[in-house]
Amino acid sequence: MRPERVKLAEAVVLSGDDIRRTLVRIAHEIVESNQNEAVALVGIHTRGAYIANRLKALVSEFSGHEVMLGDLDISFYRDDLSRRGPEPIVNSTSIEFSPDDMTVVLVDDVLFTGRTARAAMDALFDYGRPSRLQIAVLIDRGHHELPIRPDYVGKNIPTAKDDRVYVKVSEHDSEDEVTVVGQGDNNQNGGSKSQTEDKNKEAES
Repeated sequence: MRPERVKLAEAVVLSGDDIRRTLVRIAHEIVESNQNEAVALVGIHTRGAYIANRLKALVSEFSGHEVMLGDLDISFYRDDLSRRGPEPIVNSTSIEFSPDDMTVVLVDDVLFTGRTARAAMDALFDYGRPSRLQIAVLIDRGHHELPIRPDYVGKNIPTAKDDRVYVKVSEHDSEDEVTVVGQGDNNQNGGSKSQTEDKNKEAES
């Protein structure tokens, strides 16, 4: 007999306080890894831009130096652009500094396949040539399809490929929270196997 499919309830993996503490830790790690270097944070729209803004304040405070901040829209750099319909949602890009000879930290909410990160790298290099490029993500959910590994990770979450990961930030969603929703299979012991996917980006990278 095939195991019964069951619907799993939404599970909170990071609360608002968890996210705050996680960003403080990541900010300390960025400072420790880039001492005496010019650092800029560039957030990937949409939620990555809000997270980058928070990290910018923390890194500036912990390092004692003002940190440059920018944000990127990568809509036209995606390798799946032709599959996303004739009118992709486009946000503005704001990089009011030259990334030349700087350490640039790309910031996003979720790392999934790695394709958004790759697109962000392509977009960034249109503005200059950083001396070093790093990636910071709030959630790494695995299933990378490209050889991309983040330098700073808030939380690693094992997921199945069709699971959903929901990241909420108060600036955009009125609250801070990360939840996971998926389908599970009952096993012989009565347990279930969790699955998840990202739902903030239609084809999360």
